[in-house]
Amino acid sequence: MAITLDLQLASSAANLPTETEIQQWLDAAILPFQADAEVTVRIVDNDESQQLNHNYRGKEKPTNVLSFPFQCPPGIELPLLGDLVICAPVVAQEAAEQNKTLNAHWAHMVVHGSLHLLGFDHINDDDAAQMEAEEVTILQQLGFSNPYLLDDE
Repeated sequence: MAITLDLQLASSAANLPTETEIQQWLDAAILPFQADAEVTVRIVDNDESQQLNHNYRGKEKPTNVLSFPFQCPPGIELPLLGDLVICAPVVAQEAAEQNKTLNAHWAHMVVHGSLHLLGFDHINDDDAAQMEAEEVTILQQLGFSNPYLLDDE
C-alpha cells in the first residue's frame, strides 16, 4: 500500500508546503479508496496555470488546482492515478481572502484535487455534497477545520 508522489516545483513562490506534507495529504485522500497509486503534483505560477486552464477548461484565468486523471489503455494495468497542477499564487491569495492558514488551504487543494483524480466531482448538488463531505472528513483527520464553514464567514 503506497501512494507514490512525483513532485515538480515550477513556481518561484515562497512558503510552499514540504514534500512530506504533500505526501501526507495525498495518503489521507487516496488510501481510503485505492491502495496503490502514483500521482504527479506540479506546483506552478499564474502563467502556467492560466495557460492550462485556458487549454483544458476554456477559462482565461489561473485557478487553484487542476486535476488530470490518467486514462489507462484497455488491458494495461498501471498505478498511475493522474496529475495535479496547483497554482501557488492563487492558493496564497485565496487563503488570505478566506482567512485560512496557508497550510490548511494547501491541504484542501491537494485533497480536493486527489478526490477528482479518484472520480469525485461537484457538477450537481448531490455529487458536490458527497465530495465536500469526503473532503471535510479527510481534512478533519489531518487536523484541519471544515474549509466550507470558513467560506461563509
